[in-house]
Amino acid sequence: EPMKSVAVIILAAGKGTRMKSEKAKVLHPLSGKPMINYVVNAAVQVAGTEVVVVIGTQAEQVRSAVSAEFNVRFAYQEQQLGTGHAVFSALPHLDGGIKHVVILCGDVPLIKADTISMLIDTHVANGHAITVLGALLENPYGYGRLVQDSDGGLLQIVEQADASEEQKAIQLVNTGIYCVDNRLLGTLLDGLSANNSQNEMYLTDIVGLAAADNRRIGMVPCSNSTEILGVNTQEDLVAVEAIISSNEKP
Repeated sequence: EPMKSVAVIILAAGKGTRMKSEKAKVLHPLSGKPMINYVVNAAVQVAGTEVVVVIGTQAEQVRSAVSAEFNVRFAYQEQQLGTGHAVFSALPHLDGGIKHVVILCGDVPLIKADTISMLIDTHVANGHAITVLGALLENPYGYGRLVQDSDGGLLQIVEQADASEEQKAIQLVNTGIYCVDNRLLGTLLDGLSANNSQNEMYLTDIVGLAAADNRRIGMVPCSNSTEILGVNTQEDLVAVEAIISSNEKP
């Protein structure tokens, strides 16, 4: 049963230049289906029709691919100004009664509905402002690092490009998947700036903003790190395809 008062925003507007393809990243097929549809499938199991897909690159093709299988809403991000800006563009499409918002990435196709539900349950039970889905990786290269205090509380997320050598040694990484109190989400997004190496509004910065405001921030580790594999290159696509194929075998 879909959870009440929960919405899911899926970020699917990027081009994916590292794919070296004319096709928008989220439209690349996995076992005959567009990558984005695996993410939407997990989302609708959790939130029903309260799902907003943020589109930009090849927007109409992405809308068409998703709409062929699912009844969800779409938000158009005209300029790709970062993940924070993408979420901001989805806010007007959320229902008025939404209390908690889950944010997913359109290029993380192995995420399971059970994992999303676990994230929401932990978030609600602990009264967190934000709960981040984390993962322990032997090779964390490329992922944002989760910086914790001595008690294990989350202080900030530092992107690979902005991380110090000490921070790069952290193996606990950000999966890009969050649950956020909807009453705070707009305020946190308003506080974002593009003062970083990419000149973009990083969604990850909402954690630092919430911590500075003494808000409760939680972290849930994902028990199966293959679920959070992101597809950024053709090699990643092949690796994820192999996992899907092995899962489909009887």
